[in-house]
Amino acid sequence: SKEQQDELLCTYAALILHDDGAEISAQAMANLIKASGNNVEGYWPMLMAKMVNNVGMESLIKMGSGAGGGGGGGAAPAAAGAGAAAGGGDAGGKEEKKKVEEEEVAVAAPL
Repeated sequence: SKEQQDELLCTYAALILHDDGAEISAQAMANLIKASGNNVEGYWPMLMAKMVNNVGMESLIKMGSGAGGGGGGGAAPAAAGAGAAAGGGDAGGKEEKKKVEEEEVAVAAPL
């Protein structure tokens, strides 16, 4: 969808700016997106830049790396990681991982 494309373009722009060591601002992202021959709704660069500056690019990258894997089990670890980052620590992270693994085994077991 157009919204997904806009979000992806802003994500790539933020990653490029971060990788280059440049400031991640709404204007810099908009300029980079325009230079790539694309355009996004005006609010996307502002939202993404604000999120990056509030949360931090390193934290956002780490949050995104927890997803993946096979089947439907990939989203739960990412959600657990996001919750730990928002809460300021990883209290209970091992317990949560164990619980998720037990749920995945239960789902995978034949009826």
